[in-house]
Amino acid sequence: MAIILGIESSCDETSASICIDGEIKSNIIASQAIHANYGGVVPELASRAHQQHIIPTVDQAILDAKIHKNDIDAVAFTRGPGLLGSLLVGTSFAKSFALARQIPLIEVNHMQAHILAHFIEAPYPKFPFLCLTVSGGHTQIVLVHDYFNMELLGQTLDDAAGEAFDKTAKILNLPYPGGPLIDRYAKEGNPDAFKLPEPQIPELNFSFSGLKTAILYMVQAEEKKNARFLEENMADVCASVQSRIVSILLNKLKKAAKQTGVKDLAIAGGVSANSGLRDSLLQMGERYKWNVFIPQFEYCTDNAAMIAIAGYHKYCRNEFVGQDITPLARLHV
Repeated sequence: MAIILGIESSCDETSASICIDGEIKSNIIASQAIHANYGGVVPELASRAHQQHIIPTVDQAILDAKIHKNDIDAVAFTRGPGLLGSLLVGTSFAKSFALARQIPLIEVNHMQAHILAHFIEAPYPKFPFLCLTVSGGHTQIVLVHDYFNMELLGQTLDDAAGEAFDKTAKILNLPYPGGPLIDRYAKEGNPDAFKLPEPQIPELNFSFSGLKTAILYMVQAEEKKNARFLEENMADVCASVQSRIVSILLNKLKKAAKQTGVKDLAIAGGVSANSGLRDSLLQMGERYKWNVFIPQFEYCTDNAAMIAIAGYHKYCRNEFVGQDITPLARLHV
């Protein structure tokens, strides 16, 4: 039996999870509401909140899994990418816990863990599969050959899809985090109400900076004609924005599927919780005869269950690190 404690602290979610022989037994997430006051994540406040949350979060994960801390066989933690101060808290805790118990330490790549979240619950994708990984900081198309053999096929050249949602929310005067609010309004709006451009980026790469600018200019132009434009058209604007971001993502994924011939397609990361993206991918899956894999909502956003499951597969391969390990704010798939 292998019992893995997973620690996630890459941004503003403090999370701990217990995995026993590949099965998640607990997944505790402590969010940081303070950032809503600033319209985005404040790194220094995030790291301080992690220090406050990490011990009670780990205690609760152990309690919910109905084990004792002495039963844990290894500690898996997010090494990066992420905010350095936040990563330091999780890394330091993991190192201390492992050293005190004299158990192995396992580093986990946060972006790989998002992809491996697909192995938390069946059905699992078959190797090789394509994964569209979309979050506030990353937008990538990855060809997954094996658990830790991943090939980056395309990525954003500037802003991530999640950032495009959040920055659009600011333009629309919606509170942080704005992505879920855009999703909610979009359900009531017309996605064809406002025409927004689709960037012509070569190969399988993405760009969202131009789209953000187009949204800003469109809103400014409409408000000059009608000061109550947003108040009267919020649902249609959100539906149009969401529809364009989703089409940008899925058109590239369709291109990747055609180039590789892969039929198992997955999405991962915080933006994979977006209902428009999930519904559109399922529709495309039916049209092109793809096998589509979408994680449960709790495994889309940052969480320690994905760190624990990644750690479990590394534990099975005896892939451990020493106490000299340090976090890396920039870490590639």
